[in-house]
Amino acid sequence: MYVPRHFAVTDFARITEFVDAARSATLVTFDGSKPVATLLPVIWDRPDVPADGAYGHLLGHIAIANDQWQTAQPGAQALAIVTGPQAYISPSWYESKARHGRVVPTWNYEVVHLTGDVTFHRDPEWLRDLVTRLTRRHESERGRPWAVSDAPPEYIDGQLRAIVGVELAISSVEAKQKLSQNRSEQDRAGVVAGLRAEAGDAPGPAAIADLMAAQLADAGDG
Repeated sequence: MYVPRHFAVTDFARITEFVDAARSATLVTFDGSKPVATLLPVIWDRPDVPADGAYGHLLGHIAIANDQWQTAQPGAQALAIVTGPQAYISPSWYESKARHGRVVPTWNYEVVHLTGDVTFHRDPEWLRDLVTRLTRRHESERGRPWAVSDAPPEYIDGQLRAIVGVELAISSVEAKQKLSQNRSEQDRAGVVAGLRAEAGDAPGPAAIADLMAAQLADAGDG
């Protein structure tokens, strides 16, 4: 991923918080002739302090009918892409437009790339543990959380036979937060105002505006 210095995120705690909040990733593999991608729910098992080149494992599952697990090329690394909010940025919002006009549109966003060797699992107990963890994670805040044990055991056994586990051994983590950090504070403030004026209920632009406003506030406190 192309990550200019002013857009790079290197704080591991911030990166893990972002991935945990997203709760899903797009797994990209190579089948020998083309890239193949699948969106899947994920859990990131990781150390508190990563060693060089060892960032834990990203766990998920795909349908057994999805041939990605059979076509992923041995020895070719896989990529998991975790995306956050994004928004179009109009140059008309920049304070500098009125002064010199040398401005163009851009796109602001957050993204994390996790790269490493991928392993696919068919073991029923491995899969049972994963789906139990995923279910607890997504149901824990509900008033009446559903549990895997709520369904008949033979039904769950059948469902487990219909999926394949995914385990990405993460060897590289790249994180990018593109929030117009290369613009002046006046331009960034104009973007925040522009996004909030036009975003309405659109979650992406509103979230980008909030992230940019928080960065501006941090810069002001500094």
